[in-house]
Amino acid sequence: MKKRLLSLLLVLLVSQSLLLVPPALADEKTQMLKYSYMFFGTFDTAISIIGYAPSREAFDKAAALAEAEFNRLHKLYNQYYPYEGINNIYALNYGAAKEPMHVPEDLFKLLAWCKEQQRQTRGRVNIALGAVLSLWHDERDNAELNPDKARLPDRAALEKANAHTDINDLILDEARQTVFYADPLLKLDVGAVAKGYATELVARQLLNSDVSSFIINAGGNVRTGYPPLDGRSSWGIGIQDPDADLVLPAGNDVMDVLYLSDLSLVTSGDYQRYYVVGDKRYHHLISPDTLMPADFMRSVTIITQDSGLADLLSTAVFLMPFEEGYEFVTSLEGVEAFWILNDRSIRMTPGAQAVSYNQGYRP
Repeated sequence: MKKRLLSLLLVLLVSQSLLLVPPALADEKTQMLKYSYMFFGTFDTAISIIGYAPSREAFDKAAALAEAEFNRLHKLYNQYYPYEGINNIYALNYGAAKEPMHVPEDLFKLLAWCKEQQRQTRGRVNIALGAVLSLWHDERDNAELNPDKARLPDRAALEKANAHTDINDLILDEARQTVFYADPLLKLDVGAVAKGYATELVARQLLNSDVSSFIINAGGNVRTGYPPLDGRSSWGIGIQDPDADLVLPAGNDVMDVLYLSDLSLVTSGDYQRYYVVGDKRYHHLISPDTLMPADFMRSVTIITQDSGLADLLSTAVFLMPFEEGYEFVTSLEGVEAFWILNDRSIRMTPGAQAVSYNQGYRP
């Protein structure tokens, strides 16, 4: 969802970045000190990087390269704005039904990966659902500007749009690296995966730099590098209480802390992007089955190494009833999950329990 006001970004920065439980400064004998860097303007959120480096100069260099990469990928995956000289998602949605369009390699790889992964997510995450999601997006935008006129998308319009969401109408030519829409009313929306996918590309860049011990927080999409250089084996990441308006230091707004290294953690929940119609909240995670926001749970957090996969799976599992989601996650190798259900009870897979502060883990 687009954010028009800097104040919204600042609130998001505070609410998300304080979920991190940062380590103490490294012992001076290591000659590696902890530094931090944050920036705005990419993927509609604030992004922070905390890491260890031999000097401020080395850290700033790596952080600047990370910011530049986030900026590049933000433009490439953006579906709301055009950028001169770039065939991005916006350009595809307005031109790829007319003729095949050549796209940069990182965009082509994302689209090919998402098309393949749709089957793996049991159809829950479909980047071709853009025509439906754009109707919800427009109503959320309208509600931000005119809260007293907030309304749901027209049901007939949703069903009409849903007739143009077949992923098989997305034609990818690997040899030519082109994209073509066989349905002229097809629209792509990569919001369920783009930020995590970009975060993973940046993380791999950092792992090969002088700042390989790091934690990236991209608006709640968290990717950890090698362990913090303070003697601990992992980084601590708080799981937000979905009923907390704002995460504050020493508050009761973190449900648990999970400790990770060289892994990603991504949460999908009903409490960040929503609008109100009457007395009911409608969040942004739309079921392809009902074309309405799913209401199986308050949030689900996915833990796995690849941040793009974690982003994709967090959406997919949020759109599944708990029992189906638990069976689905436990069938996947190297994937764990943490649920907060509608009654505020917590469920975890065994691997998540093993790194949970509330379950007794200490790094």
